[in-house]
Amino acid sequence: MTVIVRDFRPADAEDWVRVRRAALPFMVTTPEAVVFGLATAHPDKRYRLLVAEEDGEIIGTAQAGLAHESPRPGQASCNPHVHPERTGRGAGSLLLRTAEEHLALAGATEIYSWVLDTPGDRAFAERRGYAPSRPAHFMRLDLAGGTLPPRQELPAGVELRTGADFDDDPRPLFEADAETTADEPSDTPGGPSDYEKWLAGTWRSPALDHHLTSVAVVDGEVAAFSAAECDGAGRYWSGMTGTRRAYRGRGLAKLAKNDSLHRARAAGYTDAYTGNDAENGPMLAINRWFGYEICATEVRHVRRIG
Repeated sequence: MTVIVRDFRPADAEDWVRVRRAALPFMVTTPEAVVFGLATAHPDKRYRLLVAEEDGEIIGTAQAGLAHESPRPGQASCNPHVHPERTGRGAGSLLLRTAEEHLALAGATEIYSWVLDTPGDRAFAERRGYAPSRPAHFMRLDLAGGTLPPRQELPAGVELRTGADFDDDPRPLFEADAETTADEPSDTPGGPSDYEKWLAGTWRSPALDHHLTSVAVVDGEVAAFSAAECDGAGRYWSGMTGTRRAYRGRGLAKLAKNDSLHRARAAGYTDAYTGNDAENGPMLAINRWFGYEICATEVRHVRRIG
């Protein structure tokens, strides 16, 4: 049996999601979101999706691209995943090598990759020259069987809206997203800086549920938000929860996230997932307050090339 690696085609989207859900069951994605992400990627990202195929069956995937919005040139990322029932066939190595060659030609000097915190996965990365950097946690909340904190009375001047309320003018949400993303711990700093590109690639993404995204508004100004990404099949992902600098320390992120989770449960979603950098203490505390529990850990690894 021969494993080959080739570029992703839109017809591969269902199989792409099947492999990703098997390898990372705590990630929420859809075929439509995968195709959309590739179609709308910025040209400077040099974004490429790869699949590993064995006798016509897709058994692995990888995504690779430059961190084109980072102020540090040459940073890139590559994340290969192989179906857990199809490991040991060389698919992961072939995916990684193909992605590295692509990124090197695109000008990358540092390649970052998220690696599951298991002995086998970490050994795979380290044998290929990747050094561990920083951890992050995946967290799960049982929406169907768990208990959410009750809705709280809103402070004076605060109201809760949905993302759909901003469909006519989402620029205030872009500004909040840009500011909060810039303050997140990251090896590849950067964030959205172009409104039109944010509209095309984030706001119009089929993964983003505008009706389940919650926004805390203070005296008419967007102060905090909790973005919801859903797969339509019971799984909910907190895409980003953040508070603008001038409004921090007032519990507004909790209000927004609690509102979003309550509405997601009412809409029939049963499992809520999120991810947090291990150094992001405030957000980890918020998620534990909601009842989220760590279900897996990844470690960012880096390899310097060139």
